[in-house]
Amino acid sequence: MTEADAVREQSDRLVFRLMRVEDIPNILIIEREAFTMPWTEEAFRNELTHNHFAKYMVMEHQGQIIGYAGLWAIVDEAHVTNIALLEAFRGRKWGEQLLDELMKTASYLGMKSITLEVRVSNQIAQNLYRKKGFRSAGTRKGYYSDNREDALIMWADLPAYEEERVREGSVK
Repeated sequence: MTEADAVREQSDRLVFRLMRVEDIPNILIIEREAFTMPWTEEAFRNELTHNHFAKYMVMEHQGQIIGYAGLWAIVDEAHVTNIALLEAFRGRKWGEQLLDELMKTASYLGMKSITLEVRVSNQIAQNLYRKKGFRSAGTRKGYYSDNREDALIMWADLPAYEEERVREGSVK
């Protein structure tokens, strides 16, 4: 590896951590850029402080929050609430890494499956979800309130956390 490759690898390193209340202003920037009906500051604050089912993470690049994802962990099912990345950082497969981290988190929490809704017109997201093992399970008619677009419901099975740890090389 050349020195330039090492510098590029270091600069492309992503950090994943739990979302904190003080992250909300940065999350709102991503939210407004990614969605036609963005969540409010109050919605995120309630998720982080009052919803005991909610788990949210951020993705940082060089100390800047560039993406986030959230889920509700209910019994043994994870429901993805949102996943978004700043537009300037799309097209690098970093959204895929964010989804991977979210799925690992769900598995760690003991979830056996994961579900989400995605706009029927959002083929890019649907392709990513299919690549990660999600399959179609129906539609929700008029799900999106901005334009009454239908949502495709997708589900995926999650590996047990112990299986994940063994696969990554735990010591026996």
